[in-house]
Amino acid sequence: MLVPVHNMAGDKVGEIELRDDIFAAPINKTVMHQALVRQLANARRGTHKVKERGEVAGGGRKPWRQKGTGRARQGSTRAPQWRGGGIVFGPTPRSYEQKMPRKMRRVAMRSALSAKAGNEQLVVVQDLSLAQPKTKEMVGILRNLKVEKSALILLPERNINVELSARNLPDVKALQAGYMNMRDLLGYGTLIVTTDAINEIERILG
Repeated sequence: MLVPVHNMAGDKVGEIELRDDIFAAPINKTVMHQALVRQLANARRGTHKVKERGEVAGGGRKPWRQKGTGRARQGSTRAPQWRGGGIVFGPTPRSYEQKMPRKMRRVAMRSALSAKAGNEQLVVVQDLSLAQPKTKEMVGILRNLKVEKSALILLPERNINVELSARNLPDVKALQAGYMNMRDLLGYGTLIVTTDAINEIERILG
């Protein structure tokens, strides 16, 4: 699979051959969905908590006698039907962690990358570097690459200037290839990858 390589000015400077088993693999939507749900679930903290009837302060005395008042019998003012009472079946701390085999996670990542390549949403650049953090320069680079919507930039290693330049743009995110994840791959429109990041991706998923 041959893909054109551009420079930061948007000019074509060559071609790169991508591995078919990563960028032209069969797309498994079911596994992609499972991987996305797993990532979102594992991001939940699960620290929600309400007080049940036995945890609410007060209510130790029976509010009135059992019979003869004409009112309904009550055992405590902290019962669920009372204002200030305990909550019935409320949320308690729990873990939302979901497990997924590594092979399935890799199938999901290959499917997402193949979907990007198949929909012409993959842009390969020869190099992406800035002398200093400049959001204006990043906007110019994206314009040269004809990126009109949101974009995810994958770098081979951390580049502070590129990350800071993209951080002020609401629909652009710069990420190391090693931290590539399903949520970002599916959440951004265009995938911009440097040639060195391609090698890193093929090393991880190969």
